[in-house]
Amino acid sequence: MQTNIETLGKLERRLSMAVPAEEIEREVEQRLRKLSRTVRMDGFRPGKVPLKIVAQQYGPQVRSEVIGDAVQKGFTEVVREKNLRVAGYPRIERKEGGDEKQLAFSATFEVYPEVKLGDLAAVTIRRPVHAVEETDVDRTVEILRKQRVAWEAAARPAQAGDRVSVDFVGRIDGSEFPGGKGSGISVILGEGRMLPDFEAGLSGAGSGEQKTFPVAFPADYAGKEVAGKTATFDVTVRKVETPRLPELGADFARTLGVADGDLAKMRAEVRTNVELEVKKRVESEVKQKVMQALIDSTTLELPKSLVELEVQRMLQQTRAELESRGLKLEKLPVDPGALEERAKRRVALGLIIGELVKEQSLGAKPEQVRALVTEHAQTYEQPFEVVKWIYSDPQRLGEFEGLAVEANVVKWVLERAKVEDQAISFEALMGAAT
Repeated sequence: MQTNIETLGKLERRLSMAVPAEEIEREVEQRLRKLSRTVRMDGFRPGKVPLKIVAQQYGPQVRSEVIGDAVQKGFTEVVREKNLRVAGYPRIERKEGGDEKQLAFSATFEVYPEVKLGDLAAVTIRRPVHAVEETDVDRTVEILRKQRVAWEAAARPAQAGDRVSVDFVGRIDGSEFPGGKGSGISVILGEGRMLPDFEAGLSGAGSGEQKTFPVAFPADYAGKEVAGKTATFDVTVRKVETPRLPELGADFARTLGVADGDLAKMRAEVRTNVELEVKKRVESEVKQKVMQALIDSTTLELPKSLVELEVQRMLQQTRAELESRGLKLEKLPVDPGALEERAKRRVALGLIIGELVKEQSLGAKPEQVRALVTEHAQTYEQPFEVVKWIYSDPQRLGEFEGLAVEANVVKWVLERAKVEDQAISFEALMGAAT
């Protein structure tokens, strides 16, 4: 096979190939003869179908397969011979005209870039630091109480913190609009999940009361058909409920898994969990900063084909997540272009981490993976069964191998970069989750 490689750009290459037509015809004939021994056709006994009829029926398909196999084989041989690291999939095209004795093709593809790691000694990583205090435990206990709130009917007008159940119809210029109607909707006043005007309209309302009030939609509201407009809402208040937090006693401790209801034990367990969560949050923030430092300090040309593949993978993941929730959409409500920057980041990190693992021997060790799997399994009632379940599936185990590699990379970077500990409050570290 005749071949020639051209450099089209920093990473893009084009391989020209020519396959002798005689070889193609010979292989086509051999496959058709083999096929004729097993093919079934009406009017003929098995194995007795004339070769000419088999060729008429299956010739084009067999020829296409033979040509595809020949081109793929030739491409693979050249890639191996030239020691090329192909990124993504080649775009193979047939060249028309030319020598009738040759079938000419071109394969356009990208190669993996050279990864030039930067000088991490010039990088500063600010590591958040927080020592868990009793006030943090108190705050967490209060959150746990709120998560177990009971609602009681209120014999008074609604006020901040109350849960109000309503039916409503909204109209703009006298006409109803999409999303402007609801029945049995619960609103907790002060949470800010509804528009301010809507919550304000419910404040002071009593059970069974009917109210009409205006609600102004912000100009940047997600629903474009109502953005910047004012609607009139007719509301019927079904009920007003006030929250009742559980008493901080033995019964509450039992709901948290403390069998004997001992409050001291409960606080100790809460503190342990808070310390673990703080540790996870700190490690997560440090990892994000390390990964960004690697991207910022590394010179790297990204293969477009890998970015496109990552965008497609992200779209498939989004579709799978939506379908797992029972949503089946012909077209995803996601613009592929909006995913490109995230895809570029993932591809860049994949290339950089891959280079680091190879150069610095930072691959996952079995004992590291086992430790991560065991730690994860401790959050379940039957840890041993969870460990077995993870190790029974290479894909599931692969997730923990990836975490071990990331941990090795983070450790390696922190040993070379300048690390500054920076005190952070419990609220700032835990963020909106608390």
